[in-house]
Amino acid sequence: MTRGRLHHVELWVPSLERAERSWGWLLTTLGYSEHQRWGAGVSWILEGTYVVVEQSPALAADVHDRLAPGLNHLAFHGGARDEVDRLVEAAPAHGWALLFPDSHPHAGGPDHYAAYLENGDGYEVEVVAG
Repeated sequence: MTRGRLHHVELWVPSLERAERSWGWLLTTLGYSEHQRWGAGVSWILEGTYVVVEQSPALAADVHDRLAPGLNHLAFHGGARDEVDRLVEAAPAHGWALLFPDSHPHAGGPDHYAAYLENGDGYEVEVVAG
């Protein structure tokens, strides 16, 4: 593995069932495959980097606040523009809502083609074309 490369991200979620619905769909759509599973969590892996969702009993809140100090969003390469467009079209059926619809797909600027999505637990992802 390359030194400094991201190893994994672990997200504590209030509902493992909702997380599997939203995160599981998104990650498998982007090419991840299920990696590990246990009673309180599941992870998906792609080329050695994995994303974990876990419903920890130590949670201090029920909803992630992306506007508070801490994690704002995760950004993923989404493939070509048409692949990002298809993902955006399918996202609502899997618990994701489009953020910034008035400026989509250029909410990140005129030269940046991306979708910004938020799930029901308040987590944001950016799916970047190119």
